[in-house]
Amino acid sequence: MFRWLNLYVSQRTLLFLVWFIGAVFATSVSAAQARTVVVIGDSLSAAYGIPERAGWVALLQERLDKNDYNFNIINASITGETSSGGATRIQSILAEHAPEFVIVELGGNDGLRGLSLKSMRDQLSHIVQSSQASGAKVLLLGMKIPPNYGAQYTRKFEDSFVQIATEHSVSLVPFFLEDVATDLSLMQDDGIHPNAKAQPLMLNRIWPAFEALLQ
Repeated sequence: MFRWLNLYVSQRTLLFLVWFIGAVFATSVSAAQARTVVVIGDSLSAAYGIPERAGWVALLQERLDKNDYNFNIINASITGETSSGGATRIQSILAEHAPEFVIVELGGNDGLRGLSLKSMRDQLSHIVQSSQASGAKVLLLGMKIPPNYGAQYTRKFEDSFVQIATEHSVSLVPFFLEDVATDLSLMQDDGIHPNAKAQPLMLNRIWPAFEALLQ
């Protein structure tokens, strides 16, 4: 009888341990999914021409870990991406990762190609609205283009980011490459893409606005 009782107790203990471990694992997975940051951008966020670990997105993950923020960053950036491409991908990205925060760094390639600014605004607005509808908070990174595109186009391009941020009440970093784009020592040979030395400065540029969202 005692042998049978001991076996019964051992089985109950084993079942409890299995349940407990499963519950802890499920909770951890759920927490990880709820604390996800998605970065949707172009080559500036895809670490073009430099090691991925040296890019500002990877550095952001390091800073979050260092400051004990329990976040997992998904870098959904693609070199050459336009606002249209991002708008096409955003729904599947949101469905797959269910992010709590979305950092939008797109539009630069639209400007460099001289594409329609109205179309760019519409596409970026779609990305922002889709992210907000999913429950995510959005940080929009603004850009500027060289003055050789003409004063009117250049000004309207820059103003587009302010307009989108205002219309949809999202946080905005006015010019993501402030103090970087005009410093040749921080740029790669093509004069377009920041080098590895520039990446910490890019992170520092967005950090105050992003940290404010975390609060």
